[in-house]
Amino acid sequence: MSAVAEERSGGLGLIRRRTRQRRAETFDRPRFLWIFTILMLVFLFVPVLVVILYSFNGQPSLVVMRGFSTQWYHEAITSGTWRGSLEVSIEIALVTMAACAVGGTLLAFGLDRANRHLARASESMLVLRLVSPETATAVASLLLFTQLGLTLSSETIVIAHIAVCLPFVAIVVRSRLALVNPELEDSAMDLGATRLRAIWLVVMPLLWPTLAAASMLCFVLSFDDFITSLFTSGVGTPPLPVRIYSMLRTGVTPVVNAIGVVMMLIAGGALIVALSMMRVGRSRSSLS
Repeated sequence: MSAVAEERSGGLGLIRRRTRQRRAETFDRPRFLWIFTILMLVFLFVPVLVVILYSFNGQPSLVVMRGFSTQWYHEAITSGTWRGSLEVSIEIALVTMAACAVGGTLLAFGLDRANRHLARASESMLVLRLVSPETATAVASLLLFTQLGLTLSSETIVIAHIAVCLPFVAIVVRSRLALVNPELEDSAMDLGATRLRAIWLVVMPLLWPTLAAASMLCFVLSFDDFITSLFTSGVGTPPLPVRIYSMLRTGVTPVVNAIGVVMMLIAGGALIVALSMMRVGRSRSSLS
């Protein structure tokens, strides 16, 4: 009888614990979270939807929507002015991405293999560089180029963009490099590989998804950058953000909406690739 009673009391205790757990989960569940989620999504994406909608406006107006037309996209594509600025923006972003990929990776290896105190000080400087105001950096770049006697052009924009984007790649790759087991490199060297060959054949395949993701983020940052481009641009065709800003002085037409949609598509595509690479990097880190 005592065993039956104990079994019954244990079963009742289990039922009570599950009941309390259900009540706690029901009580702690944010009932109106989906409402705030919808409101935040509306707040974030309604301006984007308005830009997309008015890019198909049949009238040359930014406030009155009448008809449907793709003339603004045709003008943006066929206009030599807009197409030239788009090509310049893409070229600057590609060069910045490539330079930051190489320089950021080398800097990440330097921070990982350097003296501990020196590495900490260098990482602190990189973080300080990330949180510094972009306006101050742009003004400093302008003063530096002026003092060196360099003519402001696409080359000076690239140099300034590299200074802005390089810390992102270095910090992201450094964080992934810290998770790589050093015994893998040591094993490759025990099998006869040199230090550089072990890094290239063993370490770099583990780093490339993270490196690719960080590089694509640099592409997005450089492609959309306005402040640094404005202060460091000069002779030659200006990039798209500076071209749009200069258009505000002469009058804005719905072609700006079409250009904005094209920029969002390019930046969004690069961001999707970056997120995909980061997912691949996380899966590889879990395996290694």
